[in-house]
Formats: sequence, structure tokens, C-alpha cells
Amino acid sequence: MTTVSHALRTSREIHLASRPTGTPTAGNFRLVQAEVPEPGPGQILVRNTWMTVDPYMRGRMDDAASYIPPFALDAPLEGSAVGEVVASRADAVPVGATVSHFLGWREYAVLDADRATVVDTRRVPARAHLGVLGTPGLTAYVALTDTAPVKPGDTVYVSAAAGAVGSVAGQIARRLGAATVIGSAGGPVKARALTEDFGFDIALDYKAAPIGEQLAEAAPEGIDVYIDGVGGDHLEAAIDALRVGGRVAAVGAISGYNATEPAPGPRNLYEIVTKRLSLRGVLVSDHYHRFPEYLDRASEWLADGTLRTRETVLDGIERAPEALLGVLDGANTGKMLVRLG
Repeated sequence: MTTVSHALRTSREIHLASRPTGTPTAGNFRLVQAEVPEPGPGQILVRNTWMTVDPYMRGRMDDAASYIPPFALDAPLEGSAVGEVVASRADAVPVGATVSHFLGWREYAVLDADRATVVDTRRVPARAHLGVLGTPGLTAYVALTDTAPVKPGDTVYVSAAAGAVGSVAGQIARRLGAATVIGSAGGPVKARALTEDFGFDIALDYKAAPIGEQLAEAAPEGIDVYIDGVGGDHLEAAIDALRVGGRVAAVGAISGYNATEPAPGPRNLYEIVTKRLSLRGVLVSDHYHRFPEYLDRASEWLADGTLRTRETVLDGIERAPEALLGVLDGANTGKMLVRLG
């Protein structure tokens, strides 16, 4: 049975007020009160309970061609969210269901039911579907099984290893047979989290010394796989350290997201030739068909305790811009989430 709510609702939303030059500021965002329309035929009304902020959102703040359209000015931003269906005109998605969808950055969302996914919250909380069981987890899994596949006995290096993708990647690499897993993060607290919480063998604090020197000392015989979330000097260090036939999965380049000039490339690209390296980019949207496979495996790993997660949580829709700015500045350990309500 479908249900329609007739109560007038308002929703607070975060709009993009202006496009940043270089590092974004709070002034680029605006908190707006908006009336929520009733769902039409085939639609649902969702009260969002959690939303995510992710580094790729910085690129969407610019009016530039990319793999995903830019955010529109004076309109709500978009991103993954989970919430409770409070009104429905779609038989397949009843009132009370918990769903994930892409209309975050607002407290209520009206959308076509076929653009939402009903999630099972019996074994894991709904917010897990924004992190370890969402696109960050799938990104890590695809990177290590398809883009730069791990082989038993490999040495794997992960940059941005305390973030949503990196913290999962290190653990999956171990499950896939890596003998040594090295991670880098910024600051001693994050570095300790890599070994104490996420099971990395070696943690590098890139703020303590040049990352190339640290990686050479940590892996004197070289590495086989690199999961790159940083670019810049981290990619250059990894190319130096990779052995013949090494593999790189480029999932991000956060070191250059706020740059106002083109970032200089690694100075050692010719090693890609001499070492016969492979370097491929990863867009998780190309791999959504692998979600069922990943969810089966990741749910098992979560259940047996071999896949552990951390979250950094801010409360209230009004803090969503702060959360995104924090991600871009490395303020999070694990997944950065905003709790709504």
C-alpha cells in the first residue's frame, strides 16, 4: 500500500552560493529553508538521517568539465545520504523503509523510487552504507581486485590511508594476500590509527619527513601495488619504490584539489617505461555492477571482525560545509559523516 503525507514540511538545505578560487570557505555555502513538495506518482519522501561529504565534491564546486556535472549555483548540493521513507507513492518502497540515495545536503528529499536503494539495517547501521559498504568501500575493493590487483605475497602501499577509501583498502589488501601493507597519513595520531585500528604493518607520517625517504626506508626492496589518493610527491615516491611490473590504482589526487595552477607532475615518469608499470584511474561509477559481490564479501569481513571502521561525525545540516572543508584539510579519520535530525 502506498501512503501520502499531507502535512506541510520545510527542509533546511545547503546551497552553493558561489564558486571558490583555491581553497573553499564557509562563504561559498548558504543554509536555506525550503518547502518540501509532496511526492508524485512513483516517488518517495525521505527524511535524511545521515549524509556524506567526499573529496570529489571539491571538483564539482568548479564550473569545469569533468566526469560528473558541476554543482549548480543557488541550488542544493548533491551527494550520498541514507534516511527513512516517511511518505510513498511507490509500491516497491513502503513507508518505514531505510534507503540510500544521492540527494544529500538537505533534511528531506523527494525522488523517484527507482533512484533509491532499500538497505538492510539488521546487521549493520544505515550509515555503513555511506562508508565501508558504500562507494568508498567499493572503490577500495575494485582498486585492489581489478585496477591494481593484489597477488599473494605483495607489498602494498596506500596513501591517504586514514581516510574512507584508504583505511578500507589496507585491510582488503591483507585479505587478498598482501604480505606487507604500508600506509601514509598526516600527523602522529592518524599514523597510530593505521597500525592500531586498521591493521597496517607500517605507518608513515608524511608531515614528519619527506615521503620518498620514508617509503624507501619502509620498503627497501620495493613495493608491488600502490593505491594513490594523494598524487604529487606521494605518486612520485611510489613510482620510485615500485618494482618491475608494479601496479598503481589512482583513486584521487587530493593534494591538488585546491590548486589554482596545474600541479607539477612526478619527475620520474620515465620509470613507468623502464619498470613496465601499469597506472590506471578508478571511477567507482564504472563498477556499480560489482556492488552485490562486494557487499557479500565485505559483510562477511565485518561480521568476523577483520574489517574495522572509524568515523568522524559532525551533527546538523548546518555543519555540512564544515565537514567538507574538514575532509579537504585532512580533519577526518575514517569516513566523514554528517548526522541529520
